[in-house]
Amino acid sequence: MKDGGRKQGAMSPCAACKHLRRRCAQDCVFAPYFPADEPHKFASVHKVFGASNVNKMLQELPEYQRSDAVSSMVYEANARVRDPVYGCVGAISSLQQQVDVLRTQLALAQTEVVHMRMQQVSSTSSDKLKPVSAGFNSSSQNLLSSPSSRLAKSLLAMDMVVDQPNNGETLWSC
Repeated sequence: MKDGGRKQGAMSPCAACKHLRRRCAQDCVFAPYFPADEPHKFASVHKVFGASNVNKMLQELPEYQRSDAVSSMVYEANARVRDPVYGCVGAISSLQQQVDVLRTQLALAQTEVVHMRMQQVSSTSSDKLKPVSAGFNSSSQNLLSSPSSRLAKSLLAMDMVVDQPNNGETLWSC
């Protein structure tokens, strides 16, 4: 018995065969990766790569790699449809720029933390220096060599490193 020109119980064609308007064979290479309920996947892949190229690529790959290859092709095709000039490279470039901006913000925040710590150590040290007399004697010598003073000097040295010019290179270049 026929139902709309089809045999009863026959499977519907995969998205690729439906898009190409051909009969979907039982051993169709597209069927496992382009199901009938996701026609947009094959449409974008077909638009960018073409059906015969996709068929060749899938036939050349072992079956266990085909799913990953199709996922990659779908991603790349969607990126190329969104940005016909740059495609995936445009997306990667945009993400790299965001990473650079975030690294700069992190470096500025770290510098600000160093300055805050220096101010805190400086205010703590100045509180300890107030009761000392104006003359430079052994008790003031002990205060200047105290652990908090050494910490302030090390923080100052770190601050000098952070504020040095980087000659056009990022702080995290390899």
